[in-house]
Amino acid sequence: MAKTLIRPVGLVTTGRITHLGLWIGGLPAAGRAKRDRRCGAYDRVMAKDFRFGLGLHDARSRSKVQDAARRAEELGFDVLHVPDHLGAPAPFPALMSAAAATSTLRLGTFVLNAGFYKPALLARDVGAMRDLTDGRFELGLGTGYVREEFEAAELAYPSARQRIDHMDHVIEYMREHVPDVPILIAGNGDRVLTIAALQADIIGFTGGDRAPGAADPLAERIEFVRAAAPDRFDTLELNVAITAMPIDGSGMPDLRIPRRFLPDLTDEELLRHSGVLSGSTRDMADRIRDYRDTYGVSYIVAQAPHAESFAKVIAELR
Repeated sequence: MAKTLIRPVGLVTTGRITHLGLWIGGLPAAGRAKRDRRCGAYDRVMAKDFRFGLGLHDARSRSKVQDAARRAEELGFDVLHVPDHLGAPAPFPALMSAAAATSTLRLGTFVLNAGFYKPALLARDVGAMRDLTDGRFELGLGTGYVREEFEAAELAYPSARQRIDHMDHVIEYMREHVPDVPILIAGNGDRVLTIAALQADIIGFTGGDRAPGAADPLAERIEFVRAAAPDRFDTLELNVAITAMPIDGSGMPDLRIPRRFLPDLTDEELLRHSGVLSGSTRDMADRIRDYRDTYGVSYIVAQAPHAESFAKVIAELR
């Protein structure tokens, strides 16, 4: 029998709180890191197989969230993601609603703005998400980059270095207090990818700015990660998010979203970008298969408007 602990209320996710404000229960989260996470566990070996995520953007009602989650599960998606922007759905409530309507679908943030959160408070919520989803939760983190959102939240907008420092601090805190929750870190710059190489379970390559002289920007970024952490590179799950793909049978994607983030690229360059798919269902499946065979990228995230079309790609790959 586990030793009973009495301690001030802290970063715990089991046990109970007495009227004196003391926590009585079994081992805290850090002491439970090695226990099985039930059927929803993130399997770092199986992660080398294809996994497919879907980004949810419409959470105006419980029925919309739950219908979308059930449909994602039916279509063969593995993970449902919610972003973290002011004006977009609140991530944790939306994901909990999705969890209540599904049984195997994993739930993740893609990605939380680390600058919005104090580590202790975030660890409390992450631990609760892990337990209330039966271990299906994955934590995606980024530095945050939209100045207007910091200002709207009445937060100072830190420098890039300060935002990265804070994200690193948050990650270290999560590793200590909720060590069994998989962490995805998304980014493109050298310092963010170095932190990801050393700390993450999953790395999301955002593929923003092209490295000077890089003929293949995705390959260059992946090789950078490999060099930063050669001893653990083979344990990492590599991810790319799809922001544009055909949904009307034309074979041509709507490039408005990638153009918003990569305004200096021509349409031809955008069509070659790792986050853009074109052609037939088989063409798109072949390209994703090439991502895995060439780069080791096995985790692909599509967006909600692409769900039905991308499900056909999933069927080609499984």
